Amino acid sequence: MRNYPGMARPRTSPQPEVPGLAARKIAADILDGVLRRRIALDDLLSGKNAHPGLPALADRDRAFTRRLTATVLRRLGTLRYLVGGYLEKGFPADAPRAETILLLGAAQILWLEVPDHAAVDLSVRLAQADRRAARYAGLVNAVLRRVAQNGGTPADHISRDTPEWLLKRWSKTYGPNAARAIALANGYEPALDITVKQDAKSWAERLRGRVLPTGTVRTLAHGAVSLLPGFSEGAWWVQDAAAALPVHLFANVQGLKVADICAAPGGKTAQLALAGAHVTAVDRSPARLVRLRENLVRLGLHAETVVVDALEWHSEPFDAVLLDAPCSSTGTIRRHPDVPWLKSEADLAVLTSLQMRLLDRAVMLLKPGATLIYCVCSLEPEEGEFQVASLLARDPRIVRNPITAPDVFGRAELVTADGDLRTLPVNFPDPDPHWAGLDGFYAARLTRKSG
Repeated sequence: MRNYPGMARPRTSPQPEVPGLAARKIAADILDGVLRRRIALDDLLSGKNAHPGLPALADRDRAFTRRLTATVLRRLGTLRYLVGGYLEKGFPADAPRAETILLLGAAQILWLEVPDHAAVDLSVRLAQADRRAARYAGLVNAVLRRVAQNGGTPADHISRDTPEWLLKRWSKTYGPNAARAIALANGYEPALDITVKQDAKSWAERLRGRVLPTGTVRTLAHGAVSLLPGFSEGAWWVQDAAAALPVHLFANVQGLKVADICAAPGGKTAQLALAGAHVTAVDRSPARLVRLRENLVRLGLHAETVVVDALEWHSEPFDAVLLDAPCSSTGTIRRHPDVPWLKSEADLAVLTSLQMRLLDRAVMLLKPGATLIYCVCSLEPEEGEFQVASLLARDPRIVRNPITAPDVFGRAELVTADGDLRTLPVNFPDPDPHWAGLDGFYAARLTRKSG
């Protein structure tokens, strides 16, 4: 097989560091962390478990690392099928890193703006630098050359990139066409949605974005969010348009005592504080509450924070309670492409049990006549509609306060027949898929009877 243009001959000796190699090595480490050690992608990109090499990268390389790992996870099924087709004996069982390198290299060739020769060359160097993968450097070279020469992706990539159990569930709940549309939407890198403190139109112009019908500013800006205009001044915060809707269901919270349960990372806490509520933000994770406090300081907003398991928290009753419950997060796959590969259908039983107990605790925190907003970023009815139906059946003190189109900025398609909020990744269509979509969210507005 002839040499590929710009291709270094495979060698087992260590290679000197070349531009772009460090970013790809870190991407390989992070991808291994998700697929081999089952660590959430966000945890490997930020926080105490973040890869130690990320801070040393230039902003551009750091952004590339994030985008590369996310692309592999979005297209994981297709990549494994496509690359596996060039391997007579399958992926090397004695060198999992070789599979990781092949997936990263193929993703660069097929979906990222990386010259083919650079993607191949750097992938070979990455293999040469790893003790167990070094013997497969020639294989990496040959396979990625064929990927570059043949190009293209299988027509049925939607079913390959979405686990079968999810497609079956979505087909049952929303119909086969909607299920495929959701899976297709999840394959695209999402836009950046932000909630602004004021003057959304002006910020949309500054950030070269647009104002959505719900008031969220959407932009296609990529790279370090902290470097965008307005971030350091605390003019806005990152929050998906769907995630911003539940707080609006309270209507006027000015001067009210509001508990935000499972509050981190704090987008809804910030919304409540900006609206004039006296917010108590509760979360069991000290590290996540530290980040929430840091965000509030940057935004110039205030909330009381309590580090405690909400199931064990006792407090005087509140005028309103927001419960954004832990869930399977299947509505956020656009933003968290590791979810399909870290979660399983078996997880639902544990999560629904926790959600039920949290709902019962939230009811105990309500004053008579107070409002409870229950929400989850899940597409699974067991975590949304079924949970609320169960609560209403077992607790006669609680009634549904139906949501109407005016509550969600006139978007009647976001309101269910029962009067709950249900968004799907296919809401807000757009000819350009990068501008389209919402996270999948469910929310119900409930009231504790006064009597």
